[in-house]
Amino acid sequence: AVPYHWGRYRGMMQDQGRPPLQESLLHNVFFDTCVYHKRGLELLTDIIPAENVLFASEMIGAVRGVDPETGHRFDDTKALLDSIDSISDDDRRAIYGGNALKVFPRLASRVTNHDMKEEVAR
Repeated sequence: AVPYHWGRYRGMMQDQGRPPLQESLLHNVFFDTCVYHKRGLELLTDIIPAENVLFASEMIGAVRGVDPETGHRFDDTKALLDSIDSISDDDRRAIYGGNALKVFPRLASRVTNHDMKEEVAR
């Protein structure tokens, strides 16, 4: 719900004399991509900086059917995210794994994939 209320939160912070959300909140708040709708993911990635978005999926999601509009399962969040052209390659890499490795540093120490280790170093 946060992307829908972003303007409200910004205004409340301003009215209370607090620092902007980008400075005060986003250093430790993250959003996941477990959204079964392309436009919802577009809204999320338009409003929330990519460094605050973590890839999420469900092995067996709440909706098991195939979306007739996309031809993919409703819970195929990777296909939905891949279909958003406005996400840069760097942001996509961060969302798919780099951000999680920064949020969970012990996980990063166990990663064997060279590309992901490079992503953490950025």
